[in-house]
Amino acid sequence: MSEMNDMGQDEPKKVAIAVMSGDMDKLFGAFIIATGAAAMGMQVTMFFTFWGLRAIKKNVRTGKTPFGRMLGAMYGGDITKANPSKFSFGGMGRWMFGKMMGAHNITKLVELRDLAIDLGVELYGCQMSMDVMEIPQGAFVEGVKEPVGVGFFLMKAQEADIELFI
Repeated sequence: MSEMNDMGQDEPKKVAIAVMSGDMDKLFGAFIIATGAAAMGMQVTMFFTFWGLRAIKKNVRTGKTPFGRMLGAMYGGDITKANPSKFSFGGMGRWMFGKMMGAHNITKLVELRDLAIDLGVELYGCQMSMDVMEIPQGAFVEGVKEPVGVGFFLMKAQEADIELFI
């Protein structure tokens, strides 16, 4: 998947994905698209904002202020704590879908994220969301790039052949 640039050289297609949701099913979709595109030789940028930050976070508590610590405790956890957007059942839905997906040999969400990193997908946290939610860069898994702002993502999206918002 490439096209010629002005110099006659092949340039890979580009994909830009903004991930705002921290729901299990939406994260699966985002990472399946990202890893599929990367496996096809495309350059993929993922920009995680607000609830989507869970996808790149370690299982650590965050927050400095009382509100930040409360948010970190209430929404704490990492990608393994993501519930489905429908039929959560207080965490039972996550367990149920995990069992059903395991029965069909579906790759686990954490493994998809790690595969994305291994395939060279660029993962960025939104600096503004990190500031508001009091999540420091050190709370992210290895392989996540330095945080960026919306201007950086818009530049990537403008250059992209495919843009998605999940």
